[in-house]
Amino acid sequence: MVTLEAITVDNFEDFMDMELPDSQRDYLASNAYSIAQARYYDDYIPRGIYHEGKPAGFLLYDRQSNNHVGEYGIYRFMVDHAQQGKGIGRRAMQLLLDELKAKPDVKLITICYKPDNANARAFYRSFGFEETGLDDIGEMIAVIRP
Repeated sequence: MVTLEAITVDNFEDFMDMELPDSQRDYLASNAYSIAQARYYDDYIPRGIYHEGKPAGFLLYDRQSNNHVGEYGIYRFMVDHAQQGKGIGRRAMQLLLDELKAKPDVKLITICYKPDNANARAFYRSFGFEETGLDDIGEMIAVIRP
């Protein structure tokens, strides 16, 4: 069972030091950095990914990506190294997309990743994300238009 839960004063430390394997560390900012961003950017929403009631991953999205109302940007998505390979990420992404698509103002859902991250490309493509090109820092932009 996978759920998405709010990050709160009671659970944020469970997510601060979650790790990715060495081969994935260059692909994402740390959860600690993301939690700090969410504290100061009102449109950023951090969520804990839980598996069977225990912390298993982390995600962060923006309610107004690029300052556009109705454009939701998924900025971070990770499953803790010890929990990878169990289908948790696939279920969590589906839950997140269902949640975002249900927003009354949603017009676009975006995600960015490093172009050399073949696993991310295949994963996001399997949910219907379509690549639109590179952003100004060289990351691939992929979108879903609900």
